[in-house]
Amino acid sequence: MSRKELSYQEAIIELKAIVNLIENEEVEVDDLLQKVNRATELIKFCKNKLHGTQKEINGALEELNDLSIGTVDEDEADVN
Repeated sequence: MSRKELSYQEAIIELKAIVNLIENEEVEVDDLLQKVNRATELIKFCKNKLHGTQKEINGALEELNDLSIGTVDEDEADVN
């Protein structure tokens, strides 16, 4: 059985739940390390997801910019 890939939103929800447990001192000492390790994994996941999304958006914006520059150059060529 394959595990469904975690979404950013699901990771944030799980992370908030862990933080809430720790802040409210509802975590047994024996489970604390496990919760902190899981929170660390979730933070890394979210950070990587945000970084990847930012790179994709920047690439799309560069492509749009290149297209608009190409359009301007073609328009200027028609005028001359």
